[in-house]
Amino acid sequence: MTHDAATGPKRGTTPGGAARWIHEHALFLVCMAVFVLCLAGMAASGFQVANEERLDHGAAPLPLVEYLTSGQFIEATFENWESEFLQMGAYVVLTVFLFQKGSSESKPIDERTPQDDDPRTVEHGPETPWPVRRGGFVLVLYENSLAIFFFVLFGLSFWLHAVGGAEAYSEEQSLHGLPGVSVWEYLGTAQFWFESMQNWQSEFLAVAAIVGASVYLRQRGSPESKPVATPHHETGA
Repeated sequence: MTHDAATGPKRGTTPGGAARWIHEHALFLVCMAVFVLCLAGMAASGFQVANEERLDHGAAPLPLVEYLTSGQFIEATFENWESEFLQMGAYVVLTVFLFQKGSSESKPIDERTPQDDDPRTVEHGPETPWPVRRGGFVLVLYENSLAIFFFVLFGLSFWLHAVGGAEAYSEEQSLHGLPGVSVWEYLGTAQFWFESMQNWQSEFLAVAAIVGASVYLRQRGSPESKPVATPHHETGA
């Protein structure tokens, strides 16, 4: 159903100005808003839990600002970020070489896709990204920049997980009258790898689930799904 000029805009039209910008970036904006809300909820609940634990051990409670810079909060935050960035980086790289017949998450098998095209052989225009027009080493970095981006974030998160975890582990040790550990010593503990692996396994399970489920299941309107009427055996889009 549509409206004429006297009664309003036609259905399906998009707004202009700032509203249009929000419309065009809504997926990113909503995800970031949910992230901020969840991070705030994590900080508030973690702050309460941490102080309850300190009181149980006869220690003075921490103010909120001090908690947010504590090893406990840093470790809890980056332990999770680490696994997310590992998942995304690994997925970006694995989908270059590996396939899953029938999955919307896979490139078509034995077919060339636009993602495989060498940017050095395509015609360049004024809107072609600058690194492509520049060529050379800059282009080599750019054509692998998505994977590099995620693996750099993974490395930073991995290290901050270790730093925060070492501080939290040492604090817990001190509450029991035991010596603390350095970051490098903490990297060699079962505690650090337990924290990492418990998150890594869930991330790769989630990836395997969507890769496999998208062969047979559909979600109308989602780019993560094949069209509803597409046969199961058809791969990618």
